Amino acid sequence: MRPKKHKTTGSNDLFRARLDQIINMKHELVLLAGKVDWDWIDGRSPRSTARTADQESRPAL
Repeated sequence: MRPKKHKTTGSNDLFRARLDQIINMKHELVLLAGKVDWDWIDGRSPRSTARTADQESRPAL
């Protein structure tokens, strides 16, 4: 499926397609994302990724 023709808005996005032109907005996962309570999930997730004292720093594998 090809993206729809891009309409230029005139501000440095001549060659950028909008996300809604790239993905199928009727896809099941897109519809599911619209039904998820993202504010509740954001409230339940930790705000920082700081390490605790028992985690040791080591290089990535």
